[in-house]
Formats: sequence, C-alpha cells, structure tokens
Amino acid sequence: MTTEKRIHPESSTGSIALSVEETFDVALKLHQSSNLDTAELLYRRILDVAPDHLNTLNFYGLLCHHQQRSLEAAGLIERILAIDPDNADAHNNLGNVLDGLGRLPDAEACYRNAVALNPDHAPALNNLGVVLAARKAMAEALDAYHRAVELSPDVANFRYNLGNALRKCGQVDDALAAYRKAVELDQAHVGAWQALSRTLTKAGRTDEAAGVFDEWLEKDPQNPIALYQQAACMGLDAPGRAPDAFVRKTFDEMATRFDEHLLEKLDYRAPQLLIDALSAVLPVPDASLDILDAGCGTGLCGPLLKPYARKLVGVDLSAGMLARAKGGNSYSELALAELTEFLDNMKNEYDLIVSADTLCYFGDLEPVMKAAAGALKPDGILALTLERAEPKTEKWQLTANGRYAHTDRYVRSALAAAGLTLQTMDSVFLRKEGGQPVTGHLVTVVNRKAWP
Repeated sequence: MTTEKRIHPESSTGSIALSVEETFDVALKLHQSSNLDTAELLYRRILDVAPDHLNTLNFYGLLCHHQQRSLEAAGLIERILAIDPDNADAHNNLGNVLDGLGRLPDAEACYRNAVALNPDHAPALNNLGVVLAARKAMAEALDAYHRAVELSPDVANFRYNLGNALRKCGQVDDALAAYRKAVELDQAHVGAWQALSRTLTKAGRTDEAAGVFDEWLEKDPQNPIALYQQAACMGLDAPGRAPDAFVRKTFDEMATRFDEHLLEKLDYRAPQLLIDALSAVLPVPDASLDILDAGCGTGLCGPLLKPYARKLVGVDLSAGMLARAKGGNSYSELALAELTEFLDNMKNEYDLIVSADTLCYFGDLEPVMKAAAGALKPDGILALTLERAEPKTEKWQLTANGRYAHTDRYVRSALAAAGLTLQTMDSVFLRKEGGQPVTGHLVTVVNRKAWP
C-alpha cells in the first residue's frame, strides 16, 4: 500500500500537512491573487515531492514567464512535454515563451504542433498568425487569424490581431471593422482603440477619428494613452512628455521583434551614429568609463559601448525591453525606471550618458537635461539623438506617430538652461518611416562643472 505524500505549506513544525492537490489549490489561489513569492514557494515544494505534477509545472512555468524568467519557464514546460508530448496547451505555452525570447522559428514550430494536435486550438492559431505576420507570410497569417476568430468570435484580441494583418495587407476598411469589433467586445482594449484611431487618421478620415477619441474618452475619461494619442493625431495641446503608460505599452508589445523591426525594416542607425561621433572624443576603448545607456531598450547600444565601460548601466521604462537587454550580457546593471526620476537620484555618477532615440518621447527637454547634468561627472559627456522639427516650429511638436520633434534652436536653449556645453549638433538620417527618411539631430555635449 502506498502512502500519499503530504506537504507542510509553512516552515513551522506546527503547520498542517496538506496533500499535493490541496497544496496546489492553495498555490493557485495565491498565484491568481498576485501573491507570487508564496505561490512559487509552494510550487517548488510540490515539485520536490511530485516532480511530474503537470498542473504545477504548467502554472509555475506561466509564473516564470510573466516575470520575464523565460529560460526557467521554458524548462518547466519542456518537462510537461517530456511526460505528455501530445499536450497541445503545453506546446502553445512553450511557443509563447520562445516568442518572448525572440526565437520565432522555434515558437512557430510549437504553435504548429499545438494546431496539429488540436486543429480547433484558437489561441495557438492566433499566436501562429502573430509569428507568421512577423515574417511577412501574410496570406497564411490571415488564414490563421480568421480561423481563430471563427472558433472564438468573442475574443477581442483575436479581432485586434486580425485587424493589424488586414491593415498591413492594405485592406483598410476590413481592418477598421475588425478594430471596431474588438473595442465593442472589450471596451478596455487600448491597442484596438489606438489602432482604430491611428488608422482613421492616416487614412485622412479625421472626423471619424475625432469621433473615436470622443467615444474612447467617454468610456475612460482620464485614460492617459487616449488623451496623449488624441493630442498627437488631432493636433491638440500636447503634454511635456509621453505618459509612462504609453511608453510601457508601446515597447512591451514591440520587445520580442524590436531589433528585427528597426534594423531590417526601418534601417535604424542611431546607435552606430552615436558611437561614430563619440569615437572622436572618447579615449581608446580601455574599459575605464562609467556609462549610462539612457533608454537602453533591447540593448542595441550595449555591445558598442561595452569596450569603453568599467560599468555599463541600462535604464528603461519597459520590462519587456529590459528582458531582451539582459539576454545580451552587455550590461553591468539594468534598471526599470522613468528616466528623469532615475537621473535625479544619481549625482556625479557617469563619465558618459548615451541616449539613442529616447528623448523623442520628451517634448520639454529642460527637466531631463538638468537631471542628466547632475548625473554626469565634471567633464562628462552626453550624446543623444532627437527628431528634427520643421523650422517654423517654435520649440517642439508632438507628431501623429506619438513622438516629439524639436527645433535646433530649442535644443540649444534647453542645453544652456541645464548648464551643458554644446560640442556638436549634426543633421543625420536616423531611420525610415513609411518608406521615407526620418531626419534628426545628433548632439554631443560636455558637462563643464567643477568637482564638488
């Protein structure tokens, strides 16, 4: 006769022993209530005594995935598939983890496995559509999305993804219909509201776009993303910088495919332009400098800066971006923080601060420039890129794409107000957008303050 294994949820000797299933029920409730540390402790205790407990492997894997611990998550889900290779849900979940790691071919294979095992697995079909669209297999992506929507017509996110694919294929009216259905199904689906309003604006249907903003804000009057995008698309008075919520959402969603999108589709040049400009003023790369990558994103600047760095710190507002940067192994430290607040807490800390296409989410540059000046050591260098506004602009403008552009006059004024000495300001080609070149400023400045 076998004895059922019991688990003590608490470490004290007087705690009640629970069965594996009872412990799992407790752990799952803790997980669902966001008590993640205790839930993880219980998941671990279950696996200590029941290493093949599939539900624990699954939910522990999901917990790790949502905490950006993707390698741990993949290992846990792979253990499920070693036990139950025909588990379509596990194939789909593993695909999500691998997608988050940027391993798109492997993710696609997982989604195809899930669909082969269960042709009616709507989430796997939707996810397959996402990776197919990423590699421009649009006809197959549309087929996958349509099948997902047919199977689960009330899931707003499936409609949203279908709309994105239709828009990319030039089927604007069908895309708008998909977005409208998405916001009808889920009035809190920010991505669908954004896509609907942006698509109408780009199509020149400004009256309809204005109506969408009115409807969105009627349902959620203080939504910072709605207010910000309304200002960008409709030319209204703009805030001094993009809301944190807008930046987080934008870059968390882009994180898994950010590098490929910028480098392959947009001919993105800012990191290399900055390094080329700095090579004329920096010492030889001898790993002697304390450097901050301000708005590090996925870490495209990291490998270029690392040869110069004794310490290389990256700061970003997007957890998804930082997870990708961590995988590059270029940084000594990574911080999840708003840039101005982060800089305000650093005094005489850095020899060099580099900011590639981050300050285009700031209109008013003076606060962040003053914070950067305080964070630089005496004679420290700040190098940055900005998008260039039309000369008739007074200071800066919020463009329809949700980014700010600045005049060179205003940039000079903001630097002077921060006590920074301008070294160079060059006009450069930063990237393409809609097939057209985006011009900007490449700026280097020196902090000429005395040592305290």
